[in-house]
Amino acid sequence: MTTTIIVSIVLLLLFAYIFDLSSSRTKIPSVILLLFLGWGVKQTATLLDIEIPNLTSVLPILGTIGLILIVLEGSLELELTRSKIPFVKKSALVAFIPIIVISLGLAYVIHYYSGISYKAALSNAIPLAVISSSIAIPSAQNLISKNKEFITYESSMSDIFGVILFNFVTFNDYFTFQSVSMFFGQIVLIIIISFIATLGLAFLLSKIKHSVKFAPIILLVILIYEISKIYNLPALVFILLFGIFLGNLDELKHIKFIQRLRPDILNNEVHKFKDLTAEMAFLIRALFFILFGFLIETAEIINTDTIVWALGITIGIFAIRYLLLKLFKIEISPLLYIAPRGLITILLFLSIPLKLVSPIVNNSLIIQVIILTALVMMMGLLFNKKDAKETEKFEQ
Repeated sequence: MTTTIIVSIVLLLLFAYIFDLSSSRTKIPSVILLLFLGWGVKQTATLLDIEIPNLTSVLPILGTIGLILIVLEGSLELELTRSKIPFVKKSALVAFIPIIVISLGLAYVIHYYSGISYKAALSNAIPLAVISSSIAIPSAQNLISKNKEFITYESSMSDIFGVILFNFVTFNDYFTFQSVSMFFGQIVLIIIISFIATLGLAFLLSKIKHSVKFAPIILLVILIYEISKIYNLPALVFILLFGIFLGNLDELKHIKFIQRLRPDILNNEVHKFKDLTAEMAFLIRALFFILFGFLIETAEIINTDTIVWALGITIGIFAIRYLLLKLFKIEISPLLYIAPRGLITILLFLSIPLKLVSPIVNNSLIIQVIILTALVMMMGLLFNKKDAKETEKFEQ
């Protein structure tokens, strides 16, 4: 039995790797293939009468670790210079405004049709307003550097803003001056913690001489993230700042403390750390979406009761995105199409307290919106001629 399980997991991960390699040519987002791979495994197991234990509780664990590694992987690639500050501000606004607009608008519709309180409706709406960096960042790998960087900044900040807003709305019974003050105090506190933890982890990375040095760093990152979550702090801020710090050591060489870390040597370690993070992020992301696909019931995919809602939400997402890109004078194609929902949507949906759950926002709706937004992204990338030509020029 053990051999069968190991062989099955290895084969599934090898399929995931093939999907990842082929996505640049086929333009099919690997997440769609992974979901259907997991779903196919479930159908095969049912057909062959193979009993598999309930794995539902494993999903949030894989999702949380995957989110940490994916945001860390993306932030390590970001270059932060003075000349890019306007670019970062624009990315932040394009990430933040849709979350507010979609959340408030969708919450009103859910409140109107389901009869639950507006606050509860808002908790249900926010997960559907957040772009999934776990899908967007890998899907943008074959775009020109400017577009790839924009997607990395935007989707990472969308995750952060979404989690912060979700926690504030869901875990505060009332919106008072005290709760708002505490909210901003938590943001300041996590920035201070991020600064101290980042310097400490960078110091460890530069000083550890043992052959095993990256695993303890990643474990400490996960530990700090989870402890921050216990106190309802926006822990993804720490992940983003830590990655940006390590990825921009050359820009910080003039700081005395950084000089003590010997940035030239540390840069080599950071490159190795990037590679390890990318490998681990791939494995965890693949396992998460295969498992999520495995847990999907066929009836949830073809649920006609929610498909109209899913289509309406998807149209709203891309209509608002189009208007926003126009407003900020950002190139429409292919950025318009890269607004997938995925891992972060699932994690936030699973975090909604039972007393706040809406009958409208259920497994079927979440799955259908994830698939529809991924299909829109697939079609957009498939017909994205401009980036393809630029990439060909660069490779030649």
